[in-house]
Amino acid sequence: MTTRSTKTTILSAVVGLSLISLTATACGTLGGAAVGAGAGAAVGAGTGYGAGKGALIGTGVGAAAGAIYDITRH
Repeated sequence: MTTRSTKTTILSAVVGLSLISLTATACGTLGGAAVGAGAGAAVGAGTGYGAGKGALIGTGVGAAAGAIYDITRH
């Protein structure tokens, strides 16, 4: 196994476990991040700013909004 595939395998496992823990503990944060990423990508592509940059910004804003929702509703 090469160094790159080993790093990729480890990274995939860490990301997967992180997503599972987020799903179990902070559904609003994860859902907000997903919705924010989609909306940010659409707005970024529509304005010519770039879908990737819009998705990054949308993910941050959506995660923050989802966390606030979780805190106030639970």
